[in-house]
Amino acid sequence: MKDFFYAIQDLFVNILFAPYDALRALELENWWAANFMTWIFAIIGLVAFTYWMIQLKAFDANNEEDKSISSHSYL
Repeated sequence: MKDFFYAIQDLFVNILFAPYDALRALELENWWAANFMTWIFAIIGLVAFTYWMIQLKAFDANNEEDKSISSHSYL
């Protein structure tokens, strides 16, 4: 039974976390290259945010939203 847990440890430490060890070693040489996935996700987020804002502006310009106040009577 102990060998089973050592096998799980070996799987994670030596195989699945190997890319992270490579990135950690690369960070000492070039910070920009080590964080390339961060930059890609930041660019994707910026593009998605820009697209969403353009869509919101288009719907607001068409007056398609019902802006009547109907939430609570005390407001």
